[in-house]
Amino acid sequence: MAKKRRPQPRAAAVQIKDAEVPVVGAREPCPCGSGRRYKACHGRQASHAATELVRRPFEGLPGECDWVALRELVPAATAQLNLKGGLPEGVPSVTLATVLPMAWPALRRDNGAVLIGLQNDTSSGDLSRDLADTLQRALVTEPGHPVAAGRAPADGPRLQDLLDPDAPFEPTVHTGFEFWVENAENATGEVAASLERANAAAIPTARIPGLEGAYWCEAPEKNHLRWVTPHPEEQLLDALARLHAAGTSSLGEGTRLVGSFRAHGLVVPVWDLPSSMSADDVAGPAAAFGERLAKALATDTPLTAEERRSRGGLTNRQITLS
Repeated sequence: MAKKRRPQPRAAAVQIKDAEVPVVGAREPCPCGSGRRYKACHGRQASHAATELVRRPFEGLPGECDWVALRELVPAATAQLNLKGGLPEGVPSVTLATVLPMAWPALRRDNGAVLIGLQNDTSSGDLSRDLADTLQRALVTEPGHPVAAGRAPADGPRLQDLLDPDAPFEPTVHTGFEFWVENAENATGEVAASLERANAAAIPTARIPGLEGAYWCEAPEKNHLRWVTPHPEEQLLDALARLHAAGTSSLGEGTRLVGSFRAHGLVVPVWDLPSSMSADDVAGPAAAFGERLAKALATDTPLTAEERRSRGGLTNRQITLS
């Protein structure tokens, strides 16, 4: 008869406090000493906290709609970021960029300036926390080096904790990615070739002045206006349905409201525009539409049968990007 195995004591399990357990690979032994894999032990709580989706990661930041647009719609853009308490010594500026070379999460220039890439894959369901972690690591990276991807701690700060809430968020849309390198006009060799390839793939895009979250883009067959809006989804769809049923949802002759999509908790209506309609051409009609939308948003009477049909059509054409 086989001898019974004595259970092994797990004294090591209490040697590390929960708050001190470092993050390791999911399949590695948990550093707490429990004998279990990290993902089945302390990693379970951390994973749940990290993967629980934050529906509106940029909520509370100035220019939330523009943050979403730069994340999902705009190929090449930058915006200066202002930190609470000012910039650390040796860091002349912090700049948000839509994307960086080699999809780096961040870059510390030779002069100490920091660039943060927005259009990167993240390790958790809270984009704001992931970007804040990247920003903190970039601030202490040696000048002249990129910042590698990393895993943000589940209880780490978010952008809302690091950025000055009173500073404006003013994106600058670029025609290309020359902002990647200093003195790009003098670039040669592989650097120049890389810029040329990236610029060739970028869709021409422009920000509509005075309208937060509104961006024109040029496509091969027709142009588009995509407008990230801050309004609650149900209220916005009702308002768009009222305008659509009344025949006032377009932006002029040859334009059409074709639907909307969701991105980071906000709704983004989309219009088809004639290929001849430039960003300057659409600015006036878009501003006028904004005034009509404001009136429709303020209306709380029940939708008519025709308005309900319009709403159903808009809902059926809605997709979710993130």
